[in-house]
Amino acid sequence: MTSQQTLTKEGGKPETPGNPQSSDGLQAGLKNRHLSMIAIGGVIGAGLFVGSSSGIAAAGPAILLSYALVGALVVFVMRMLGEMAAANPTSGSFSAYADRALGRWAGFSIGWLYWFFWVVVLAVEATAGAKILESWMPAVPQWGWALIVMVVLTATNLASVSSYGEFEFWFAGIKVVAISAFVLIGVLAVFGMLPGSDNPGAGFAHLTDAGGFLPNGAGAILTGVLMVVFSFMGSEIVTLAAGESEDPQRAVTKATNSVIWRIGVFYLGSIFVVLTLLPWNDKSIIDKGSYVAALDSIGIAHAGQIMNVIVLTAVLSCLNSGLYTASRMAFSLGQRGDAPKAFARTNSRGVPQAAILGSVIFGFLAVFFNYKWPDTVFAFLLNSSGAVALFVWLVICVTQLRMRGIIQRETPEKLVVRMWLFPYLTWLTIAMILFVLGYMVYDGGDARDQVLLSLLVAAVVIAIAVAREKFGRGGADIELDQSGVKDSVTRS
Repeated sequence: MTSQQTLTKEGGKPETPGNPQSSDGLQAGLKNRHLSMIAIGGVIGAGLFVGSSSGIAAAGPAILLSYALVGALVVFVMRMLGEMAAANPTSGSFSAYADRALGRWAGFSIGWLYWFFWVVVLAVEATAGAKILESWMPAVPQWGWALIVMVVLTATNLASVSSYGEFEFWFAGIKVVAISAFVLIGVLAVFGMLPGSDNPGAGFAHLTDAGGFLPNGAGAILTGVLMVVFSFMGSEIVTLAAGESEDPQRAVTKATNSVIWRIGVFYLGSIFVVLTLLPWNDKSIIDKGSYVAALDSIGIAHAGQIMNVIVLTAVLSCLNSGLYTASRMAFSLGQRGDAPKAFARTNSRGVPQAAILGSVIFGFLAVFFNYKWPDTVFAFLLNSSGAVALFVWLVICVTQLRMRGIIQRETPEKLVVRMWLFPYLTWLTIAMILFVLGYMVYDGGDARDQVLLSLLVAAVVIAIAVAREKFGRGGADIELDQSGVKDSVTRS
């Protein structure tokens, strides 16, 4: 049986002067300011605000080294992803690159695993936001708030990509202003320079005055790594969003180059402030949360409520971006024939409506499971997606090893962002990720469950991908012609 190749343009909707459309049918509706704020806010997840206290309790001041190690890992991964995304911005990002560099099975597998990760995150964040809203307005039950939040943000994403960008611009803006103010105020208080504060201004003394810098031993640094690594997930969203921006290459280059200071200020800077304002073993860090405890220590009134507003903003931002990210990955999978064809269609506003609705339906189901069977069904979903972040980073590294040669051979002029010390630093990053995964298994408990269940789900998805290839399931390969226009090559 012979193969017939049919070339068809994706999208197929007219482009209007005031509403530019990318070649795949999506609207180029994200402005540079949207992309800039998505990039900056993407590394500030709700996990930073609510998860840092347990990390501090486990590692003491040495948690700074844990954040620095994971931060370096993210910087390297983002540099590799930026190299590929600047050369070929696409809504499928690393999934599309893996498809090209490693094979159809790789693009299919990592794309669906990443989609699965984000739709589970939707349920986690919707529940977290609902708890805060219910504490303010208990007349509406928690499940009601979760439903309201999901519906509002679904409507935002369905309206247009510029609506998503505008919401995320303000959500991210609030996070950035809040954490920047926290760092500035905290540094002044650390040195006793904050007007009206009764904080003694201990300087750097608290970093060593409660058992030293390594109170729980050097091994606690690795334990801290396991506790903080997942709060960094989301920094790669900007490379998916770049395909719907006015100037994708410039946006990706700028985001990639700025990731070092973003992690330095927002993660290391804010945790450093907490650790210098209070001894690491102060009970209030666990009881109130690290940021609330720090604000209380310098006499900021209503610190708990202020932080609740900031955490709610972070939760809504994560929900908004999670739905966007899941839908764009589903759209890309649909383009390549690895998801229902309806997912690859866009409406008159350039929005992949079916991909959004498909993602949010699973998100609603996950929310239902969280309320109905939190300790069984939802716990399985949560643990089986827990290590996906590390799998994604690992695939990005391996893909970049292959894609560098492809880009240099085909479009060397597009290699405007380069991974440092290639290929040595890429291999070092791969080794770091494998070490973290191995240590999670060795450490036991929830970490081991997350790796083993995530590996189980990954094995099932890969088996499906391999079976599809073996039995000749038709698909679409996304390629770039010489003019840079994406074509879909459908095999029949």
